[in-house]
Amino acid sequence: MKYQDINAETFDRWIEKGWIWGQSVSHEVYADALKGKWDVLLTPTKPVPHAWFGDLKDKKILGLASGGGQQMPIFAALGAECTVLDYSIKQLESEEIVSRREGYEIEIIRGDMTQPLPFEDETFDLIFHPVSNCYVEKVEPIWKECFRVLKNGGILLSGLDNGLNYAFDEMENKLSFKLPFNPLENEDHRKEMVDKDYGIQFSHTIVEQIGAQIKAGFTLVDLYDDINTEGYLHDYNVPTFWATKSIKCGK
Repeated sequence: MKYQDINAETFDRWIEKGWIWGQSVSHEVYADALKGKWDVLLTPTKPVPHAWFGDLKDKKILGLASGGGQQMPIFAALGAECTVLDYSIKQLESEEIVSRREGYEIEIIRGDMTQPLPFEDETFDLIFHPVSNCYVEKVEPIWKECFRVLKNGGILLSGLDNGLNYAFDEMENKLSFKLPFNPLENEDHRKEMVDKDYGIQFSHTIVEQIGAQIKAGFTLVDLYDDINTEGYLHDYNVPTFWATKSIKCGK
């Protein structure tokens, strides 16, 4: 079985158990967004600055590996035309349930972001890509595809795992694994993922995450870091995630 399929099955199983990142927004949250009161997350704890978005009315937004009914309903409430691509059936089911409940249109696509995206060049004004490429071995092709499907002047907002989490044991108080973390190449890494039911995850460097965005043609215009939601690293305020805002500049 491909690791992408293992991860899709893992997400579906987690969602059935109440996974926090698979819990869609309530009607009350959607109604607040209609009134202009809203926040969304790219990383675990810090809301994305509203200034990163600008006016979303009539903008075409792609939620890349962003299923679950957490961000797309907010953007729809703000007047955006939304498309979501995800490989988890359960995450996409949540998007459909919320859109039917609230009465807005959304294009829902089951797709693998490790493959070429099923969109024409320069289709979207904004791509929203919360932390998810830690489940992908090679991230560079993803940035190239994001650049291709964004319009000139389009915005890429990304939540990125900086890799530090993968060096530690489950208790986060002991260095246990040498980076890079790659279960496809290291049996100890694979055993850790299988034994803990973590899916198949990979560490990535700043060169892969931010450097490759720049090499794809993006201009990095802003960023911030973030921490885990709980645990030893959280308690010591150790940054384990980045959020980036990048722009596709004119050719």
